[in-house]
Amino acid sequence: MDLRKGSMGRDNFVERHGLWTDEDVEAAARVAREVEKNNIEVIRLSFADQHGILRGKTIMADGLGTALQNGCSLTTTLLVKDTSHRTVTSAFTRDGGIGLEEMGGAGDFLMVPDPKTFRILPWAPDTAWLLCDIYFPNGKSVPFSTRQVYRNALQELAGKGYDFVTGLEIEFHLLKLEDAKLSPEHATQPATPPDVSLLTHGFQYLTENRMDEIDPVLQILRRGLLDLGLPLRSMEVEYGPSQVELTFHPGIGMEPADNMVLFRGAVKQICRRHGYHASFMCRPGLPNLFSSGWHLHQSLRARSSGENVFVSTKGDAMMSPLAEHYAAGLLEHAAAASVFTTPTINGYKRFQPYSLAPDRAIWGNDDRGVMIRAVGGKDDPGTRLENRAGDPAANPYLYMASQILCGMDGMERKLPLGPPAEAAYEADGPKLPRTLWDAMDALGGSKMFREKLGDRFVDYILTVKQSEVSRFLSEVTDWEHREYFSLF
Repeated sequence: MDLRKGSMGRDNFVERHGLWTDEDVEAAARVAREVEKNNIEVIRLSFADQHGILRGKTIMADGLGTALQNGCSLTTTLLVKDTSHRTVTSAFTRDGGIGLEEMGGAGDFLMVPDPKTFRILPWAPDTAWLLCDIYFPNGKSVPFSTRQVYRNALQELAGKGYDFVTGLEIEFHLLKLEDAKLSPEHATQPATPPDVSLLTHGFQYLTENRMDEIDPVLQILRRGLLDLGLPLRSMEVEYGPSQVELTFHPGIGMEPADNMVLFRGAVKQICRRHGYHASFMCRPGLPNLFSSGWHLHQSLRARSSGENVFVSTKGDAMMSPLAEHYAAGLLEHAAAASVFTTPTINGYKRFQPYSLAPDRAIWGNDDRGVMIRAVGGKDDPGTRLENRAGDPAANPYLYMASQILCGMDGMERKLPLGPPAEAAYEADGPKLPRTLWDAMDALGGSKMFREKLGDRFVDYILTVKQSEVSRFLSEVTDWEHREYFSLF
């Protein structure tokens, strides 16, 4: 397979713009060999958009060499879609309505595969997958690339001598697909949701019987996820009906975020092929279903020694002074970071008292009612912080980047942490935003995020989310109809 075959005037785009390291070049050669060895017919090229949704194209195997060297073109309007997939800016103006000439006229941007992300998809015959970074045809990185935003945060952290270590704990719903709603009248934007039924009645947290009821679909998922090479740690039955939780072994740097976007896509695709529906929506609008969260466990590792720098080594402190400053940064910027940890309107319905979800920016020692749960103790190498505010639908690159940026700010300013909460839902502490628009106001006014991410990126995210909010506020809800239609 010729990895230097030119295409459409972009001969050796990757080489000309110096986008790959020697390691990337070697990885690309391995990918080419794997494709031939395994008789792969098609390769899915994907990038995670502003919402963390995978978008891309499928190419034939004989076009891999061209794609690896010259990328694959997509339309810039994909970068300004809201959650209904509507374009929210004036795409055909000179700057695409977003202030960038490269976005004008709904022109092209390029996906350049990251050869280190190559996977063979076990549920799709003769199909492989590559995650991509995105660039404009002039070689500039797209400033709205969420994977690049995370990479930048990782590089800044590395410059301070640390690696980001994180473990994933994700709750979601597994349901039987009864009616996919594929009649023409269901092709609205967004489309009519499917009809589903439960796989378990719930309310028997971690019981063997409930686990066995849902085990047939979990077996299918387990085999697919392990065959992908994902570091699956456990599969558990949650409290709510048809609700499960999967956890992953800790990973370093880019890998956990890449794993998360592939995991969500894999779960939904595997389930659909077997007659199930998986939803990472925080609180589905179905009777008796419970909210789901994404708890992000995090610590820092010293690049020089490989040691966990959150570990307390003196006195009876639960964590090191550095970890305390980091945690204080997470709390200081919790409201503004909520746009990244909880980016959906629906996700804020989870922030309720006495619900095992946080409702205020406080921390506690092994307390599941607070926002930041500290786990570990003196000389415990597993010492870490768990952010319990996350929405399972969050873009993993932005969620994780926000944690690093908040934590670094706390470290740089040596912010004091204060005492742990004694009663999570009664303690003094700033309330978390109750709505997405409250969180957007906090982000818009955040000096720290504007300095770290830049005004352009912050305003871009707010523009995309504003479309979602505006559409929601213009809808007449069932609650309004019940409340007012007969009364007035």
